[in-house]
Amino acid sequence: MKNKTVYFITGSQDLYGEETLRQVAADGKVIADYLNRASGNPVTFVYKDVVKNSAQIEAVCKAANNDGACVGVIAWMHTFSPAKMWVHGLLALQKPLLHLHTQANEKLPYESIDMDFMNLNQAAHGDREFGFIGSRLRLRRKVAVGYYKDETTLAEVFAWARSAAAFAFSRTLKVARFGDNMRSVAVTEGDKIEAHVKLGWTVDYYGVGDLTAEIGKVTAKETDALYAEYKTLYAINTPDVDAVKEQAKYEIAIKRFLDAGGYKAFTTNFEDLHGLKQLPGLAVQRLMAQGYGFGGEGDWKTAALDAVFMYRSDGLKGATGFMEDYTYDLTAGKELVLGAHMLEVSPAFAATKPAIEVHPLGIGGKDAPARLVFDGVTGDGVAATIVDMGGRFRLIAAEIELVKQPQPMPKLPVARVMWKLKPDFKTGAAAWIYAGGAHHTVVTTQSGTADFIDFAKMCDIELVSINGKTDIRAFENKLLLGDAVWNIRAAR
Repeated sequence: MKNKTVYFITGSQDLYGEETLRQVAADGKVIADYLNRASGNPVTFVYKDVVKNSAQIEAVCKAANNDGACVGVIAWMHTFSPAKMWVHGLLALQKPLLHLHTQANEKLPYESIDMDFMNLNQAAHGDREFGFIGSRLRLRRKVAVGYYKDETTLAEVFAWARSAAAFAFSRTLKVARFGDNMRSVAVTEGDKIEAHVKLGWTVDYYGVGDLTAEIGKVTAKETDALYAEYKTLYAINTPDVDAVKEQAKYEIAIKRFLDAGGYKAFTTNFEDLHGLKQLPGLAVQRLMAQGYGFGGEGDWKTAALDAVFMYRSDGLKGATGFMEDYTYDLTAGKELVLGAHMLEVSPAFAATKPAIEVHPLGIGGKDAPARLVFDGVTGDGVAATIVDMGGRFRLIAAEIELVKQPQPMPKLPVARVMWKLKPDFKTGAAAWIYAGGAHHTVVTTQSGTADFIDFAKMCDIELVSINGKTDIRAFENKLLLGDAVWNIRAAR
């Protein structure tokens, strides 16, 4: 992500004279340099000279569009910068925009402040002028407020920069579908053309025979080498070495197939396994841990969202991956969700050393597959899903708390994670269902609700948030209002 850049643009005008403008430029460069040096910065901020008229603004915005490394633009008005100058540039801008409302100075120099100081440090109303034109143009931008050295301001800017980089990644994302969607399932369907337009995703179908051909090319030497790696990382709790090596072949073959085609996400379907001995399990878990997005039963939307937010989270502590709300503990006042899947939970979520086990699947009619089994991590997180509402995509982000499982589960042969819903089980589950949320999710302890909001703005799609303050009646009304607003937008 450090190879990605964000343009830092300082706004002013010709009114103030050369001496003031030199100071404006110097202060802008100081802020950009500070952002680059600050801990936690995920990208490279590129200082751009002060823009003082419409032609300069349009030129720098178009330059950002044409710079393949540039993932976004930060704008700051050091002085007053008449906003009509910004119209053509902002209308041309195709990259995410963050409006940084800050000052070069943290404190007022009460004893020495004079009109020269006032004319130089006008962000308090210069940014309001810029803010108006952003609202007038209906720009879906981010506004970050605070002194630029403040840790909370830096965190907000850096989180937005990560989302901007993830948005750029999303624009080039390719998803490989091995087989089609699970038959008769509604929520995993969706408009792939609209996904390409709004989210950038290219979703390609491949028959399972294309994968089995690649599996046939994997040598015994390669398989043995990967199995040896497994033995150093995991407990091998099975005598069925052949079943484990079969998954090793799948891992090697799927990775080669994806890399050769430039794919960063993929799906499988237990109803479409012709030519495979097992449902890919251990192989999928391992590939997710390497950053490849995944969705079960042909769920390409979840696979893509998984890949985007794993990319966004690169280098951060925690875990991100594909999950499914599988079953509940409905003990009154202590309700929990057990998140798992048939096999495919990323070992990034492992709180205990994963063990490789082989058990019958009981579905799909194939040999017993190898998989990693472990208990999950704890901490605050978000469960997110993206659904096609007919005419638009809706991204649903629900805040959760991942918890330690209350008791051991010695007979459950899959990896699992448990969490509490917010604000409580009844409200959180009802809100998710009212919103049309899928049973497949991307669960993350590395990104928060604000990060999903930023991403939804960049993609120009609907965002629905469920959190500790959600009231179910107000939530239903927001959904009705959202339907009206997005239907009006779609009609334009």
